[in-house]
Amino acid sequence: MKPVYVTFPEKKIEQEFEELKEGKFKDKQLYEFIERAIKDLKGNPSCGTKIPKRLWPKDYIQQYEIFNLWKYDLPNGWRLVYTIKEDEVMILNVILEWFDHKEYERRFHY
Repeated sequence: MKPVYVTFPEKKIEQEFEELKEGKFKDKQLYEFIERAIKDLKGNPSCGTKIPKRLWPKDYIQQYEIFNLWKYDLPNGWRLVYTIKEDEVMILNVILEWFDHKEYERRFHY
């Protein structure tokens, strides 16, 4: 079985994630939710829900050159969006964004 890694597409996004740890209670809680999601993704890269291609934001396609898109439901209505990249050696889950349910609906035009 190939090893599974979880990463971020840009240092800026990774820094935003790390800054949650130092924030207020809600930020720290969100950090813990994302940490749990990362653990789940390492155990099963496709544990989220696949998002139909017709709903993919164009900027994801252009900026990250994605070929698949997944969402992972976090507690309290938060959503984490990621893509899976795979080669002969490993599986890489790339966390693109996380946001509350309202912002998620806006982004994906639900």
